[in-house]
Amino acid sequence: MCTRISFTSKDGRVVTGRNMDWPEDMHTDLWAFAAGMHRTGDNGPAGFIWESTHSSVIAAGYNCGTADGINDAGLVANLLYLSESEVGEPGDRPRLSIGAWAQYVLDCCSSVAEVVSTMESAPFAITTSALPNGSLASLHLAVSDASGDSAVFEFLDGDLTVHHGPEFRVMTNSPVYDQQLAIDAYWREIGGEIMLPGTSRAADRYVRASYHLGNLPVDVDDRAAVAGVLSVQRNVATPLGTAAPGAPEVSQTLWTSIADSTARRYYYQDTLSPDIVWVELDRLAFDTSAPSRRLNLQGHPIIHGEVSDRFEAADPFTFLGT
Repeated sequence: MCTRISFTSKDGRVVTGRNMDWPEDMHTDLWAFAAGMHRTGDNGPAGFIWESTHSSVIAAGYNCGTADGINDAGLVANLLYLSESEVGEPGDRPRLSIGAWAQYVLDCCSSVAEVVSTMESAPFAITTSALPNGSLASLHLAVSDASGDSAVFEFLDGDLTVHHGPEFRVMTNSPVYDQQLAIDAYWREIGGEIMLPGTSRAADRYVRASYHLGNLPVDVDDRAAVAGVLSVQRNVATPLGTAAPGAPEVSQTLWTSIADSTARRYYYQDTLSPDIVWVELDRLAFDTSAPSRRLNLQGHPIIHGEVSDRFEAADPFTFLGT
């Protein structure tokens, strides 16, 4: 499930791409959320409560969790599947559903460094539960920002592991991130111009994404930067119908997102659509009476172009397991 890369051009433009790979339709909609929203990470008495300080545009999974998105500071969050993830027991700490993890980051942080600081002393415990299809929501998180900084967060045996720095530009799924880095280092010695691993396995996608990302031209304008990232995402996309029983990380690509942190622009392409849509965050006008707005993508409508004026007021979805 999924491949994420983050690219920085010579003039400092930061563009992050992500494929969503999953064995079934996740009924994704795009949502726009205003600053000042009151949130709860769990509807029970132990739920963590916060108020958003940033607006955001996000792609929802099953409309029960934020899978992907960008906020008005240019911070990007990408939540990907990781079968080895173990969040541990929450104890007596307030609870934050794993479906709300990326949204909390987008609501409350403006930079990767701020996310790292927050997560290393988090006032909540991440909790997980089953997705609507019965699979456990085992996930890890990548964030990037307008400075080019990046970080990867994994819960392993109940402990948080953080890889922080602009060099951590690629993420897929299994194995855990330390092992992914070692596999990539091995293939760097071989050299991608000689041979690259070509399967749909997460480790192979990581190596290909890393190699092609490293070869993208960096002296480019905004249009070419977005096109370059999209070209890499297409290289590591998985054809429709791809499936591996018991391994949801080896699945068909349902959609691709491209987040331009510099321009605060979010692109989205449904694999079943011939067109790309995008949202200019600066063009979103939030009504204080309707801080939550939805772009209905059910049934995979054929739409294209800038769509900020097509979002309609809607009650925000309830986070997974709450």
